[in-house]
Amino acid sequence: MGIVEALSCRRCNSKIPPAKTMSCPRCFAPLDVYYDYDSIALSHDSFNFRPRTLWRYSELLPIENVNNVVDLSTGLTPLHRCRNLERLLGLRELHVKNDGLNPTNSFKDRPASVAVSKAIEFQSKVVGAVSTGNLAAAVAAHAAKAGLPCYVFIPQGIESGKIAQIESYGSRILSVKGTYDDANRIAYLASELYGWAIANVTMRPYYVEGSKTIAFEVCEQLAWDLPDHIILAVGSGALMRATWKGLNEFEQLELVNDGATSIHGVQAAGCAPVADAFEAGREIVQPVANPNTIAKSIAIGDPGDGTYAIQVARATGGTIGKVSDGEIREAIRLLASKEGIFTEPAGAVTIALLKRLIDDGQIHRDESVVCFATGNGLKSVEAIQSDRAQWYSIDPTLQALKRFSADA
Repeated sequence: MGIVEALSCRRCNSKIPPAKTMSCPRCFAPLDVYYDYDSIALSHDSFNFRPRTLWRYSELLPIENVNNVVDLSTGLTPLHRCRNLERLLGLRELHVKNDGLNPTNSFKDRPASVAVSKAIEFQSKVVGAVSTGNLAAAVAAHAAKAGLPCYVFIPQGIESGKIAQIESYGSRILSVKGTYDDANRIAYLASELYGWAIANVTMRPYYVEGSKTIAFEVCEQLAWDLPDHIILAVGSGALMRATWKGLNEFEQLELVNDGATSIHGVQAAGCAPVADAFEAGREIVQPVANPNTIAKSIAIGDPGDGTYAIQVARATGGTIGKVSDGEIREAIRLLASKEGIFTEPAGAVTIALLKRLIDDGQIHRDESVVCFATGNGLKSVEAIQSDRAQWYSIDPTLQALKRFSADA
C-alpha cells in the first residue's frame, strides 16, 4: 500500500505527519498527501493482473493496511470514444469518461472509498459527509459495507432520487435549512464536537486522493498517452486539483508518454464563483449567496478549492467557464441522443463548454479531448423532464398506429 511521507501545506509548504486533520496547523490552508515516491517502482506491466478497481493504484493511495480497505469495486469506468460527436463537432478525438457507472452512480465513490477506508485506519467509530447528494450516497454505501454508523448533512432542495438512494443505505440524514455552505458549517461543528470522520471535512486530505484515480485511469485507457485537453465540472474545485495531481504523479513516475494536458473547469451560470474569478483575472473567489441552477451537485457557493482550481487552469493553459441551464439541458440530450450516455447536469456541463471552446478556437479541431461525465442522469431526472414534446398518446388500435405513422 501507499507509504505516506507527509501532509504538505499548499500555502506555507509546512510538512506535518499524516494525521486526522483537515488543514495546516500554522496557516489553516489545505493539505496534500505526499508519498515516498522514491520507494514506488511501477511500470505499465505492473497493472496487468491487478483488480479492476481504483485500488489497482494502491501505491498512490494513503492506506497503510490492505485490511482497512472498503471496496465496492469502484473505478475503471468506461472511457467512451464518441465518434458521433466527433463528426458533429468536427473534432479529431473525443472521449467521455463515464463515472456514472460507479457503484452509487457517480465519481464520488472514488473519494468515499478512500475516506471511509482511512477513517477505519484512524479507528473512527462514525463517518459522514456534507453533500448535495452524490457524496452522501457514496459515503453511506461504503459505511454500510464497513458496518459503520453514518450521518449525512444535505441542503434543502436536492433531488428526490438522491435522497431515496441515501435512505436506502440506512444512513441518518440531517436536512439543513439553507445552502450547501450552511450544511458544511454544521458538518464541521459535528466533526469538532463529536469526533465524527466527515469525509470531505475531517478526512479531506485523504478524501481527495480517491478523486485523482480518474486521471490515472484515463492515462491507462489511452495507452499511456496524455490527452490534449480534459474538461471537468467545478463544484468545490477539488476534482480539478486532484486531476492535476494525478497527472503529475504519473509523469513523475514516468508512466505516461511525453505530452501536456490543458485542464478546463466549468460551472453552471447560476453558481459560478470560480468561473467569475477566473474571467476577472482574480484568484480570490467571491462566494455566491444563493445558488440557482439545475446542476445542483456543483452548486457550491463558497468553494473550498476554488482558488486552487484557478491555479491549475492557469498552470496548464486551461480555462474555467460557465454555461447556462439551457445549454446544460441541450448537452444532456446531445450526449444521450448521439452517444447513448445519460449524464446528470454536472456531467453535461463539460459537453456544453466543449462546444464553446471549439467555436472560440481554444480547442483546435485536430486535438484530443476527454470530458468527465461525473454522474448518472437518473440521479437528476427533474432537470431533463420536459413537456413531453417527444410523447405521442394513441389509442391501442391499428388505425391509430397508422395515423401516427402517416403524420410522423
